[in-house]
Amino acid sequence: MKAILATENGLVLEGNAVGAEGEATGELVFNTSMTGYQEILTDPSYAGQVVTMTYPLIGNYGVNAEDVESRKPYVEGFVMRECCWEPSNHRADQSLPDYLKAHNIVAIDGVDTRKITKMLRTEGAKKCVISTVDADHDRLVQKAIDSPDMAGSDYVKEVSVHSPYEWNPGQQAEYRVVAFDYGIKFNILRLLSQAKCSVIVLPATASAEEALACEPDGVFLSNGPGDPAALPYIYPTVQGLLGRKPIFGICLGHQILGHALGGTTYKLKFGHRGGNQPVMNHHTGAVEITAQNHGFAVDAESLDSKAVRITHTNLNDGSVEGLEHVELPVFSVQYHPEASPGPHDSRYLFDRFLALMNDWRGRN
Repeated sequence: MKAILATENGLVLEGNAVGAEGEATGELVFNTSMTGYQEILTDPSYAGQVVTMTYPLIGNYGVNAEDVESRKPYVEGFVMRECCWEPSNHRADQSLPDYLKAHNIVAIDGVDTRKITKMLRTEGAKKCVISTVDADHDRLVQKAIDSPDMAGSDYVKEVSVHSPYEWNPGQQAEYRVVAFDYGIKFNILRLLSQAKCSVIVLPATASAEEALACEPDGVFLSNGPGDPAALPYIYPTVQGLLGRKPIFGICLGHQILGHALGGTTYKLKFGHRGGNQPVMNHHTGAVEITAQNHGFAVDAESLDSKAVRITHTNLNDGSVEGLEHVELPVFSVQYHPEASPGPHDSRYLFDRFLALMNDWRGRN
């Protein structure tokens, strides 16, 4: 079956349908990872987006139930140069096309993903549509134009849990962590659990008082989708926790923390998505290779330099990749230290969180 990808600036590419029948709209972005397509599909941070994979062959090791990062896939659509229909891996439960169909994800292959990537790098992220049911090019371009903008969009309420729950209940733990679910990935919870933390996951709309009622040793602010500037109902919660518990934020949690500390965020031209992003650690002088997935960044000029210190910087474009409070036990990074399948250069950040909780417990 034929599928068509059309973007708001008039680009139209015809290819093959390799997922569900139908039509999907979203912000067209690209990811440079060679592996990890299943983790990408199930990362809630991709809600509202159509992901183009720059690596030319996707799906060769299939899909399995153990590697998912959330309750279900959250991408709006998926774009590939070549999709593998017959995976070769002893862990595979099903093929990628079967997985996409089972979860009603519209996908296309047989298109020039290099051309798409060059266009996005030159012109910036674009709204798009993938369709298997409409062959009219002009009509599809108009549908892309009419689709919602990512800027100003709140997707957090769509991906967050609605009720609190405990991850891995009953485990023996040394620390108790409250994690706000803005679109949290399972591997964050796995790593906190491996670090002997019991974790209570709270909805994104939970209050500071609800978090403190759990009597945590620390608070975690998770990754998530959409525009951080569209979440004013969350900032007061984080502000209410500053100085009361150690706080660790990742990705959207980092951006939310930036707002809570008085800063602002802005939309990047085409974002950072992939497993090979170089980041300078200003504490050590080391360069970390990181996995990233974001289209917004904290504005360094908006932060109060007397209260907030920039700890990490992206070496490709100089954007803020990490910050910490000068006095309070509060820090965050823009990238993903929990990344699956990797890289793992930044796993030490979980140890830093443990050290802050241990120190806070000793002083209180």
